[in-house]
Amino acid sequence: MTTEIRALGVDEADLLDRVAADVFDDPIVPARAREFLADAHHHLVVAVEDGLVVGMVSAVDYLHPDKAEPELWINEVGVASSHRGQGLGQVLLRATLALGQQLGCRVAWVATERSNTPAMRLYAAVGGVEEPQDTVLFTFRLD
Repeated sequence: MTTEIRALGVDEADLLDRVAADVFDDPIVPARAREFLADAHHHLVVAVEDGLVVGMVSAVDYLHPDKAEPELWINEVGVASSHRGQGLGQVLLRATLALGQQLGCRVAWVATERSNTPAMRLYAAVGGVEEPQDTVLFTFRLD
């Protein structure tokens, strides 16, 4: 089987109608998928096999008033359990980093929990450098 890796375009939200059960954390909300893809700063790189999305990386090219170039914030990486351990996460992540480079980003960043061993291995394997800071994540409930 051939797996196609590509960034989804603005009119391709319907491709997310067929997604392996464990690629995303939650079920796809079609209106949000369309809204996400309509925003030029939001990116979804997917792996498609026989019309089924079996992997994805979502990212945002992040702009800030004091930064000359955008930065690529990698939000999530998901690979179907049936496709894990085969290097698909690395291929998806490399494609996403290449997209960031094409967009003029000079740095990309992602956060994960130290206990998330698969993510730690993935990011290191693709050349990510673990920062020495002791970062703490705060969550604010807005509901």
